[in-house]
Amino acid sequence: FQDLRTEMVEVMAKIGVEVEVHHHEVATAGQAEIDMKYSTLVRMADNVMKYKYVVKGVAHKNGKTVTFMPKPIFMDNGSGMHTHISLWKDGTNIFFQPGTYADLSQTALYFIGGLLAHSGSLCAICAPTTNSYRRLVPGYEAPINLIYSQRNRSACIRIPAYSRKEEAKRIEFRTPDPSCNPYLAFAAMLMAGLDGIRNKITPPEPIDKNLYDLEPEVKAKVRSTPGSLEEALRALEADADYLMQGDVFTPDVIETWLRYKWEKEINGLRLRPHPYEFAMYFDI
Repeated sequence: FQDLRTEMVEVMAKIGVEVEVHHHEVATAGQAEIDMKYSTLVRMADNVMKYKYVVKGVAHKNGKTVTFMPKPIFMDNGSGMHTHISLWKDGTNIFFQPGTYADLSQTALYFIGGLLAHSGSLCAICAPTTNSYRRLVPGYEAPINLIYSQRNRSACIRIPAYSRKEEAKRIEFRTPDPSCNPYLAFAAMLMAGLDGIRNKITPPEPIDKNLYDLEPEVKAKVRSTPGSLEEALRALEADADYLMQGDVFTPDVIETWLRYKWEKEINGLRLRPHPYEFAMYFDI
């Protein structure tokens, strides 16, 4: 699919979406990764929408189809939307401080603390489908562990460490997936991080070891992302105040989101027989 991805990238370039790299990913069935260059929050959300439109359109023109489902194939790696974040003030990256763990400033650590503290409710917006939680399961490099790390791919926050330059210092929030609304998801991530800075929320110590090799008593202390959309929505019901600071989100938006998700998606799926149920129970 090298040629197909290249055509997608060329079309994106024509409409002003700059791409840094593209390659095949580890899953089967042509899973691909196309990484866009960073920009400001709203412009990046715009680019996500353009990206999806171009990718689907170019695929259709070539007799292919594209899905952005987080987990389209059983027993194979899912598809995330790893989101890279840094905060800048007066031309300076305030996440950067040389000589610390991963060259992260105290501000960056508080931002990470906010993301981890609000991860349950964030998932209701950043991983907002029932299918999202087919991806967020142990294994398959799924980012389900609420820790940060330079190396651990099962950590929900990874710190890219292949460059030590100020302009490259950022955190990578790996839990979101491409089923989300990027405008809501990016805003929610920012609000969680700012709440961490405002309240000086210190994250747990980073873990660079393979989590599957940890001692049971240590592993038991590592919190995980929600196991279902229902669990994530309940977390949002209990933890939405940080989103409404400065009227970035409003009670009406949160209530409408929750009502739609419960009625149209969770109950809509719960009330319908599943194809696998026929395989298990049709002949009983």
